[in-house]
Amino acid sequence: MSIRNSAKAIIICGDKVLLTKNQDNGGIFIFSLAVDKNTAKQLNNALIRECIEEVGKEVEIGELFHIREYIGKNHEHSSFDFNIHQIEYYFVYSLVNEMNNYKTPTNPDSHQVGIEWIHINDLLQYRIYPK
Repeated sequence: MSIRNSAKAIIICGDKVLLTKNQDNGGIFIFSLAVDKNTAKQLNNALIRECIEEVGKEVEIGELFHIREYIGKNHEHSSFDFNIHQIEYYFVYSLVNEMNNYKTPTNPDSHQVGIEWIHINDLLQYRIYPK
């Protein structure tokens, strides 16, 4: 099993965070924006592109906020993520030209049904990944 890198965007505006809204057999869940690549520069550039593709938002790179090691066999998705081992880098991003910054997402994920601005205090009320 190889270890892969994954970058994730944390986009906060005021007291809300922007997340993708997804649906599977278990219902609706929300998820942070993510992309898998190899180097920090590639991660940032790919994540900027991913934000446009998945949520229709242009973003600027911010600070590295958190690093998480994900070993699939130890999590709730072990039935299909058993062989996944990745290091996840969470970056804080800010919106570019916030007022006129929406475009229709060009390439949403297969389970994605929308995007949601979720109040930070309400996050625990949702089925959210990663926990």
